[in-house]
Amino acid sequence: MICHLCPRKCGVDRSYAVGYCGAPEDAVVARAELHFWEEPYLTANGASGAVFFSGCNLKCVFCQNQKISFSVTGERLSAAALADVFRRLEDEGADNLDLVTPTPYVPAIKDALDLYRPALPVVFNCGGYESVETIRSLKGYVDVYLPDYKYYDDDLAKRYSGAADYRERTEEALLEMRAQVKDVVKDGVLRQGLAIRHLVLPTHAKDSFRVLDRIRELFGQDLHLSVMGQYVPCGDLAPFPELKSPLKSLEYRAVIAHALSLGFENAFCQEDGAADRNFIPAFLR
Repeated sequence: MICHLCPRKCGVDRSYAVGYCGAPEDAVVARAELHFWEEPYLTANGASGAVFFSGCNLKCVFCQNQKISFSVTGERLSAAALADVFRRLEDEGADNLDLVTPTPYVPAIKDALDLYRPALPVVFNCGGYESVETIRSLKGYVDVYLPDYKYYDDDLAKRYSGAADYRERTEEALLEMRAQVKDVVKDGVLRQGLAIRHLVLPTHAKDSFRVLDRIRELFGQDLHLSVMGQYVPCGDLAPFPELKSPLKSLEYRAVIAHALSLGFENAFCQEDGAADRNFIPAFLR
C-alpha cells in the first residue's frame, strides 16, 4: 500500500516500510476494552467499546499516550481478527465502537467493517489532522466523527505537532465530516453526527479562545463540543518548559467562560480531578 492517508502524504509502501506514523499495513491494536470515560453524550450506559490503535500521524509532544503514539506496540491483527474484536466489544455491552487514533489504519478498518458491522454507532476518534480524501472514503462506515481541533496558531501546531498546516487541513476535514453526517440524538445520546474536542494547554488560553471562536463560526452554537481540562505533563518536555506544569484551574475556567459566552448549547466540560495519570489506559507491550 502506497500511503497517502494523512496530510503528510509520506508515499511509503507500507508492505515493507513505514512512514511518519510508524504504522505497518495491518492494524496494530494496543488495547481493546470497554472504556468508561468518554463524554456522556456518546454513551447510554457509560461504556464505549474503545479500540486504541498504535502509531500516530501527529505525535504531539504532550501526548499522554506516547507509549503507543511515538512507537508502534501491541497486537498486529488481520482484518478478520479486527472484526472479531469489534464483535467481542459489542457482545460485552459497548454503547459504541470507539476507534481511537484510527487514521493510519483506515483501509484495514474498512475491511474489518465489511466483514462485520456491529449494530452500534461507529465513532472515528481522531486528532483532526486528516486528509479530505481519506474522510470521504469513510462515508457510510462512520456514524460519529469525534475529531480534535487542537490549535488555531500555526506556529503552535508546528512546535508541538510538526504540522504547520494543521488548522487548514483540520478545517477541511471537519467540514467534510459535517457534510457526511448530520446530528441524530436519541435518548440524549449522539447516534450520528459530529462532535469536536479541544484540549486546553497550559499558558495557551488565548489560542483556545480563537479555536472556539472559529468552531462557532464554522459550525454554529448547536454543535456538540468538548472543552477538556485533562492536560497532564507527559514525556520529555525539557524543550517545552511552558508545558511542564499542569493546567491551572483559572486558565481552564476562563476558556469555559468563553465557550459559554459564545452560546454553545451542547458543550461538555470536565470536573476538577480529570487531569490524573490514573485515567491513562494500560496498553499492551
